[in-house]
Amino acid sequence: MKKSAIQLPEEGCSEVLLHACCAPCSSAIVEWMLQNGVRPTIFYYNPNIFPHEEYEIRKEESKRHAESLGLTWIDGDYDHASWRCDVSGMEDEPERGSRCLRCFTLRLTAAARKAQELGLKYFTTTLASSRWKSIEQITAAGLEAEQAVPGTVFWAQNWRKGGLSDRRNQLLREYDFYNQQYCGCEFSMRMAQKKVITTPETNL
Repeated sequence: MKKSAIQLPEEGCSEVLLHACCAPCSSAIVEWMLQNGVRPTIFYYNPNIFPHEEYEIRKEESKRHAESLGLTWIDGDYDHASWRCDVSGMEDEPERGSRCLRCFTLRLTAAARKAQELGLKYFTTTLASSRWKSIEQITAAGLEAEQAVPGTVFWAQNWRKGGLSDRRNQLLREYDFYNQQYCGCEFSMRMAQKKVITTPETNL
């Protein structure tokens, strides 16, 4: 029998804390979990997102998605100023550089603490569904968070596999989600804007 691209962290796993970066990235993951007997608690913790208006839009979409499925949704604190202090000195790092690793570690450590608080053993993240992010960095951040918070286990999973990327795009249209055009922080926003400006137009 062919091994599935998505594997449960252990047989019988029925609950998990899912750190969610946005509704589009959550959608196919949540659907897979529910279809496979796992009920996720959605933890929206993303102090990196800038500006605050963007944060609120993404937050409300994540909440709308969870509530439509009857899932518990938890709003993490938004303190962008503290996040900026935490990544101080890394402002000029490229995407997938040390700033991203630091950001992932901060957010996943908060997720692990929330899982511990709720009595949930496993936590995972929708960050691992984006082709723009480093799976290696996300896994390293999750394992560091696991070590920092006793009693928790990071469910390291490449959520791009198993057809979930295509399903994400389908669900994005079905739910009519707001679909952001950059990762979240002001540095990734500037990179996205710079790419648009410097990419030459193509004559069709």
